[in-house]
Amino acid sequence: MKRQAQKYVREEQLKSFDRLLTIMDELREQCPWDRKQTMESLRHLSIEEMYELSDAILENDRDEIKNELGDLMLHIVFYARIGSEDGHFDIAEVINSICDKLIARHPHIYGDVKVADDQEVKENWEKIKLEEKGDNSVLGGVPNSLPALIKAMRIQEKARGVGFDWEKKEQVWEKVEEEMAEFRSEFNVAENKPLNKSKAQSEFGDLLFSLINYARFLDINSEEALERTNKKFIKRFRFLEEHSHKDGKKIADMSLEEMDVYWEKAKNL
Repeated sequence: MKRQAQKYVREEQLKSFDRLLTIMDELREQCPWDRKQTMESLRHLSIEEMYELSDAILENDRDEIKNELGDLMLHIVFYARIGSEDGHFDIAEVINSICDKLIARHPHIYGDVKVADDQEVKENWEKIKLEEKGDNSVLGGVPNSLPALIKAMRIQEKARGVGFDWEKKEQVWEKVEEEMAEFRSEFNVAENKPLNKSKAQSEFGDLLFSLINYARFLDINSEEALERTNKKFIKRFRFLEEHSHKDGKKIADMSLEEMDVYWEKAKNL
């Protein structure tokens, strides 16, 4: 009975995917806007959709996650349709490509490799990836256009994948304290020394990199942590704006002490 239920679900999934492919074909052939699109014109829209999915995940809005995944699925199908028109690839090749990659990079499932834990799985993944690409650098797979914070996380993860990493989180925290002390000593705002902006920026980058590294040892996603703090700040600041306006005050004319009253109320919500 269970096997029949699973078969029915898979059949419905395949039908829905076939429906999307059919609609994509119809839109590409009949709609002026869809017919006009290129991979280049869709690129910025795809990036926007990815960020909208990210927002939905952070908000834990399951309905919106479903909707945003659908939008991304449309973009994947759209790119594949354009690729087929150019004679380069179609959706079947796209799907088979990722299937082949998953099988090749999971030899502990589809081969005779033994792994002890998820860390060994990640290490094997990186080693196989290097062999596949023939890349001379472990960091070669990190996209240049990644946001700097995410790029730092990926760089550190890839270095760890080949064993280049601290052994204990205490060592990483010592590095954080070292970088903090150097930065504070050299760029103390209480002192009126001339600022070497280039050097200050470099040292601040070192401090951030070490903090991101420490967060990784605590299994904290630095990008997600910072975005949650951004959202928290926005929520509190909007409370300040809204409630001070209700009290007949203009935020531009308020003192910091007056603003802080509303800020403390927002923190207690």
